[in-house]
Amino acid sequence: MNPYQRKRRWKFILLGFAILIAGASLWYTNYLVRNISTAERTRAELWARSTQSIIAMPDVNDEYISFIYSIRDSLSVPAIVVDSAENIVTWRGLDSTKTNFDLEADSKKKYDPKYFKNQLKAMKAQHPEPIVLELNNRSNEKWFVYYKDSILVTQLKVFPYIQLSLIAIFLLIAYGVFSSSRKSEQDQVWVGLAKETAHQLGTPISSLMAWVELLKSKFNLSDESMILEMENDVKRLETVADRFSKIGSKPILHNHVVYEVVEEFVNYFKVRVSDKIEFILIGDKQVEALVNVPLFDWVIENILKNAVNAIDNEGIIKIEVKENLVKEQVFIDITDTGAGIPKKDFDTVFQPGYTTRKRGWGLGLSLTKRIVENYHQGSVFVKDSEIAKGTTFRIVLKSNMTYVPTTTS
Repeated sequence: MNPYQRKRRWKFILLGFAILIAGASLWYTNYLVRNISTAERTRAELWARSTQSIIAMPDVNDEYISFIYSIRDSLSVPAIVVDSAENIVTWRGLDSTKTNFDLEADSKKKYDPKYFKNQLKAMKAQHPEPIVLELNNRSNEKWFVYYKDSILVTQLKVFPYIQLSLIAIFLLIAYGVFSSSRKSEQDQVWVGLAKETAHQLGTPISSLMAWVELLKSKFNLSDESMILEMENDVKRLETVADRFSKIGSKPILHNHVVYEVVEEFVNYFKVRVSDKIEFILIGDKQVEALVNVPLFDWVIENILKNAVNAIDNEGIIKIEVKENLVKEQVFIDITDTGAGIPKKDFDTVFQPGYTTRKRGWGLGLSLTKRIVENYHQGSVFVKDSEIAKGTTFRIVLKSNMTYVPTTTS
């Protein structure tokens, strides 16, 4: 399992653990709400029965009635009592500014029928089954008590969602801060390592260049193909060292003909891979763009190496350079006839550590993406791929040629 797959597995494990915690929190809160709701139902029934007792026993002594009233008034659950025709008989725990019949007592308070209607509707929605009061009179009239949840229950229902949201926001901020700090430290380590590598390569490269010159002069081998290829490889090592020395600093971009830059590297690269792989380079030979050649060669190299590794035995790698005049962009399409990439991995292939090979760091395409996007203000992506048929990578650069539309008279 490569590092990216391990990282993804840990993400799923942590996500599952977070879902488990959130589910347990919601379940326990709902358990508490159900228990409190049951207790509130009992309180509402007790309030209803005490009201019924007051109505049914008008002749009992004042002390007993006061006792019943004290019990009833101690219950704070908002409730409305209606008759069989749904006319409001009495209520409890509602807004006193909207339930006042005596307008002369307080001009700021008034009776609002619409408020009662809305409250009754809300109570029926929360607890459709009312508490029935039988008045035991000649008409056998019945009253119905509707009530709604207290503020405590309402807040308790909402509390876990607010709590989980705040925890999630805190974790996201903390993750962002620590991730940024860790990434900055890793970047500093990699930059230092890259510059030290470039420094260490400098001495043997200079020595190799001297040895090649000595071989040419001593044995008169200036025109030998072997010596020429050795010179190309030494120059390549020098380019690689130059790349590493540029990591961490902003590269200087120069205007180049894109076709010529790509062609020069393809000519170097194709003689160093299997001769069963055919390279085809076509396209616009005039379009220009601002590029840093040593870094851009690295981009082409990484994509071509992936294309070569994707081809099992023999195949074709086609590179096409073309310009989008309207958008003023340069497209470089690199197509191979290799194994192909699953659609779900189109973005994943650019993640650090992603690789399908048993040996490899999985950094090539990640570096490619960073070089194109951060240094050349372009983009690179998998344009198309089909399993067992091949893949097309597209590099997009900003054209350095301005499109001037033609006008017809």
